[in-house]
Amino acid sequence: MPDFSTLTISQDADTPSIARLVLNRPERFNAINDDLPGELRTAVEWAEDNDEVHVIVLEGAGKGFCGGYDLVDYAESDIEHPCQQESDPWDPMVDYRAMKRNTENFMSLWRCTKPTIAKVHGAAVAGGSDIALCCDLLVMADDARIGYMPTRVWGCPTTAMWTFRLGPARAKQMMFTGNMITGTQAADWGLANLSCPVEELESETMRLAKRIAGVPRGHLAMHKIVVNQVMLAQGLEQAQMSATVFDGITRHNPEGLWFRRYAQSEGFKAAIEWRDSGRPIPEGDEARRMIRDMERASGKQS
Repeated sequence: MPDFSTLTISQDADTPSIARLVLNRPERFNAINDDLPGELRTAVEWAEDNDEVHVIVLEGAGKGFCGGYDLVDYAESDIEHPCQQESDPWDPMVDYRAMKRNTENFMSLWRCTKPTIAKVHGAAVAGGSDIALCCDLLVMADDARIGYMPTRVWGCPTTAMWTFRLGPARAKQMMFTGNMITGTQAADWGLANLSCPVEELESETMRLAKRIAGVPRGHLAMHKIVVNQVMLAQGLEQAQMSATVFDGITRHNPEGLWFRRYAQSEGFKAAIEWRDSGRPIPEGDEARRMIRDMERASGKQS
């Protein structure tokens, strides 16, 4: 059994054909740090290689599924996000290489020949929604939330799964607004396979997992491969390449740099409150002027 710092994986005590994968940094809302993407992939590979396991259930410890990337320290300090550089000029290919590696690690859930189910309570937001949507199936508590708020500024979902899971019109609605939706709405829209009261989330998820676990591994693998091939033919890999490049741009264009400087000046909480409030995001020359003002106030050179 692998030993991890950010998650745990084990076979279910009552149903060993189900692997239970738990994101396990509840004190940080299971936020994504440098170690989590690689550990997630290793855990999935462990379940893939275990012939007893037919299905993987992924969930979060504590109050929610996953709050996205653990950016508070990076955003507020002079220590840059590991996929960014403060140096000038910024190297987009260094950024792409790091973020594409994370995307590929999350996609191990999708590529695994065994079905994967995301069991979501609390919230699966920003990068946490990427992880949830890389799973084959999604079961949510009625009051759980899912969304990618950084589409308003400083982010683009690198897995590009929203379009493939929702269709273009509703994916555009989510990306243009940065809104979150509840489990109930996610089920109504077809994003979640089902939603239920939070007190029934465990039983409903396990009912689905046990039903799947009774199917031979080879059959499950073939069915999954067929559906995944359709998504690949529709351009999933090309969309992920564009999304990962664009994610880097959103963090380094004038609007992205404004967000970072504002977080450094006023705190990350204040920055995300501005971002999520619906208040217009400074852009273009206005963003550049505000960046210069904040850099002068802090003594940081442009």
